[in-house]
Amino acid sequence: MEAVTARSTSIRIVPRTQATRAQAAPAPLKTLCSTCHLRDLCLPCGLGGTDVERLDGLMFARRRVKEGQALYREGDKFQFIYAVRSGTFKSGLTLKDGREQVTGFQMAGELLGLDGLANGQHASSATALEDAEICAIPYAHLSELAASSTDLQHVISRLMSREIVREHSLMMLLGSMNAEERLAAFLLNISQRMKARGYSASEFHLRMSRAEIGSYLGMKLETVSRTFSAFQHQGLLEVDKKHVRILDLEGLTRAFETRVQ
Repeated sequence: MEAVTARSTSIRIVPRTQATRAQAAPAPLKTLCSTCHLRDLCLPCGLGGTDVERLDGLMFARRRVKEGQALYREGDKFQFIYAVRSGTFKSGLTLKDGREQVTGFQMAGELLGLDGLANGQHASSATALEDAEICAIPYAHLSELAASSTDLQHVISRLMSREIVREHSLMMLLGSMNAEERLAAFLLNISQRMKARGYSASEFHLRMSRAEIGSYLGMKLETVSRTFSAFQHQGLLEVDKKHVRILDLEGLTRAFETRVQ
């Protein structure tokens, strides 16, 4: 993956009313939160009709992000919460010695950028693992909307809580599990997220590299590869490079649950 040195280009905010009139506006701009196929996973999840209509009226922008391109970097000014419409991202931190610590992987229907709420600038970076598309939601406008909607306030609180739960889950992975349990937990998590999006829970293509998986799980590259091989020998998986087929979901679940029960 070729490194990207230039900062991401600024996002042009387009009012929805203008977008529908502009002849040159790209087709994705016509999709509203209320009609988006990801609404049950993304920001509108749990909101009633009136609040979703208010979201439809927000000023917003869509942007395509190419594989390897940074959506934002550590230290960038926080302005937007980003909803992933398609593709996969990795979020991460740069350590003092220059190494990258991967802190998460985000896919369609999930949000990026909440790390900027605390200090007004992003504490991590987000990079596309494949060609992707995002919705950029101006946080200032979202906050104004939330001020008049208790339900939307609850949704934002729930999203922030989800980030805390994700961090705690990572701490559990890194602090109490062996290599097989960590990788099993990771694959089961991907499986569940794929199923929630209407895809196969047992066969999928991993967009991240073995090295990125290792960084996220706190494992060396050799250990990740060796653990994948061990699962294949146990008849739990079939692996062809980044393509994974889970042959024994119950067995893989047992490999994870041995420590967490």
